[in-house]
Formats: sequence, structure tokens, C-alpha cells
Amino acid sequence: MQALVRLPLMQKRRDRRAGLNTAGYVSGYAARHWARWMTVGARRFTLQAHDVVFVAASTRSGRNARYGGTQQAELSGEGRFDGVFAFWYAKGPGVDRSGMRHANLAGSSRHGGVLVLMGDDHTCESSTTCHQSEFALVDAQMPILSPAGVTRTA
Repeated sequence: MQALVRLPLMQKRRDRRAGLNTAGYVSGYAARHWARWMTVGARRFTLQAHDVVFVAASTRSGRNARYGGTQQAELSGEGRFDGVFAFWYAKGPGVDRSGMRHANLAGSSRHGGVLVLMGDDHTCESSTTCHQSEFALVDAQMPILSPAGVTRTA
């Protein structure tokens, strides 16, 4: 969980070192554990101090326009930031309803991008169906990164 909260902070620092003034947007279904953990006050204020906005979506489908819209913020050149990086999280049912294909085909802004974080419920303990979301990502022509662990290598 701590690594996931650090992701947008690390991206902001990386962009700053590259001379970019970017902002971040984090959203996903509020029932997920990460959303509950992120809403703790200190974490939320830390993110806001680094121009990262956290908005828990009220429905599984309610977040699609939000994260796709983050990539259009600079189209007319009127934005306050050089770009917006976004993190969206869900598990199987949300991935099914997300409409990721359209957002992926629309692309990202020059200094932005969206990272989709998914946590599947393979045994259907807290979902309506069992899931393995990699198939939905392949169908939407999205690249998949599968980290082997959280340890640092040389």
C-alpha cells in the first residue's frame, strides 16, 4: 500500500527534475482497499501538497471520463500544468465496465499518461464474478507490467 501511495509522489519528483510542472490525478472505486487507505487525512494532504488530487469514484463506471479527461487538459494550451499523470485502480468488475479501449485509443498528453492498477479477485471472495483482468487489457491493446516483487535490484 505504501508503495502505491508513493507512486504519484515519485512521478511528480521525476517530472520536476526534468523541468516539468505536472500534476497528478488518482481515482478508482471507493470500495477498494487502496481508496480506503488513501482517504486517511495525512496521506491526502501529502498528495495535495505535491499537486496530486485523489478522488474516490462513487461507482465503478463513474471514473472513466475523469481519467480520460486528465489527458485532454493541455489540448488547447490553457492548462496550469505541463501535463497530468493519472493512476486508476479497480478490480475485475470495474475493469469490465471501464471503457479502457476508448481511453487507450485516444492516447495521452505529451507530458501525461495513465497507469491502470488492477487487483483481481481470482477466488470471487468479494466480487460478483472471478476475474483475471489481463485478458481485458490485452483486448484493449494496453501494455501489461507484472512486477515480480518490491525488492530493489542492482
